[in-house]
Amino acid sequence: MVSIELLQKYNVPIPRYTSYPTVPYWDESIDPDRWSAIFQQRFQASNEQSGISLYIHLPFCESLCTFCGCNKKITKNHAVEEEYLRVLLAEWELYRMRMSSKPILKELHIGGGTPTFFSPENLRKLIQHILNEAIVPEDHEFGFEGHPNNTTIAHLQTLFDLGFRRVSFGMQDSDPEVQRVINRFQPQEHVIQVVKWAREIGYESVNLDLVYGLPLQDVPKMNQTITDALCLRPDRIAFYSYAHVPWTSRAQRLFDEHDLPNAQEKMTLYQVGKKRFAEAGYADIGMDHFVLPGDLMAQAAQQGTLHRNFMGYTVQETGLLLGLGVSSISDVGVAFAQNKKTIRAYYEQVGKGELPVFRGYFLNEEDLQMRQYILDVACRRTVTFEPGKRAELAESTVDELNDLAADGLLTWDADGLQVSDSGKHFIRNICKAFDLKLLNSACQKKTFSQAV
Repeated sequence: MVSIELLQKYNVPIPRYTSYPTVPYWDESIDPDRWSAIFQQRFQASNEQSGISLYIHLPFCESLCTFCGCNKKITKNHAVEEEYLRVLLAEWELYRMRMSSKPILKELHIGGGTPTFFSPENLRKLIQHILNEAIVPEDHEFGFEGHPNNTTIAHLQTLFDLGFRRVSFGMQDSDPEVQRVINRFQPQEHVIQVVKWAREIGYESVNLDLVYGLPLQDVPKMNQTITDALCLRPDRIAFYSYAHVPWTSRAQRLFDEHDLPNAQEKMTLYQVGKKRFAEAGYADIGMDHFVLPGDLMAQAAQQGTLHRNFMGYTVQETGLLLGLGVSSISDVGVAFAQNKKTIRAYYEQVGKGELPVFRGYFLNEEDLQMRQYILDVACRRTVTFEPGKRAELAESTVDELNDLAADGLLTWDADGLQVSDSGKHFIRNICKAFDLKLLNSACQKKTFSQAV
C-alpha cells in the first residue's frame, strides 16, 4: 500500500495527459487552412503506415448526471438524432475530400454524451455510411460507450454486426443514495442484463467504468460497488477519480460540496479499489485502468506497445486520430484541433462547408520531444533519453525528477528513467516532470482536477 503521506504530497491539480501540450494551453485562433494542409499531409503518411483512428462524439443525454464533465446536451426529444447525424456525416465528407485515398480504419470509438441515446437504426446508418468509404483491416478495434439504462439488445446486436467487439458500460456506483445525489438512477439489474446480453452476442471485451470520490461515497459503499462490479468479471475496469471542476462543469454545483469525501477519505477509497482489483487478479496498467491478464491491453502493456490518446489507453497506435462531432478533438501527431463546443456553432460552421475547428496547437520540436517522454511514462513506465538529450532537460524537469526519485517513485540517470513499483501509483505526477507548459505556468489551480 502507498503511504498516505505520499498520496497527500502528490495530490495536486494535474492533467490526465491524453495530449501534450494539454488543451488549456492551445490557441483559440487556430488557422483552419494550416490545419487542413497538415491534416492532408499527415493522413497520407499515417494511412499508408498504420491506418487511422476515428472518434465520434454523440452528445445527447435524456437526463443530467450532475457529476459529469463531458460535453453533452440534455433532451428527451429524439428528433434531434436525424439533424445531428446529417451534419456529422457532412463533416466526415469535408475530411474525405482531404483524403488522398480510402482511409484504413484501424480504430473506431463512439463516445458521448450517451451514444445509445441514438436508435439502433440511426447508429447503423451512421456507421455503415462511414464503413462504405473505408477499408477495415482484420485487426481493427471498434468500441462504444453504453448506458445500462437505455442500451438494448438491438443496440448491441446492431453494432456487433458492424464489427464492434468492445463495449464499456458506465456503472459509476451501485449505491442508491449515491445515485440519487448524482442524479443517475441505475438499478444494478440493468448493469447485469446488458453485460449478459453483450457476452451472449459475442463481445470480446466487456468493460465497466467506476468512479471514486463521488458525493456520499464511503468505504462500505465503495466496497459494495466493487463487489457488484467484480461479480460480473469485466475484462477491463476503469476506476476514475471524480474530477470536481465546477468552474467548467456547472452541473457539479447542483449537489452539496459538503457531501464530497475529503482528500484523505478519497485517497482511502482509491486504495480500497486498487487493493480489491489486485486481489481479484486485475493488472494495473496505469492511470486508473485495470485489466484481466488475458486482455489485449494487458498484453500490449507487457510488450511495450500500449498507446494513449484522447480516447484513453488503446492497443492501436495510428499516426492520426480524427474526431467527428461537436467538441471532438483530432490529433495528427504534430498538431491538434478541437471542434466547436456548442451544437449551434458546430452546425453553422459545417453548414458553410468549413471544417468546424475553433482551437488547436501546432507542436514545435521541444513539444514533440516532451510529448514522447510523457507517452513513454504513461504507457511503458520507462524513458530512454536520446544521445545528448539528458543535458538539454529543463532545470524544472531535473528538479521534478530529483524530487520524485528522492521519494522512491523512479530512478533516473543520463540514459533515461524507470518508474518504480511505488511510482506506478503516481504516473500523472511523473508525466508532469516533462510538462514544461505546466511547470512554467504561473496559474494552475483552477484548470485541472486533483491527481487523486
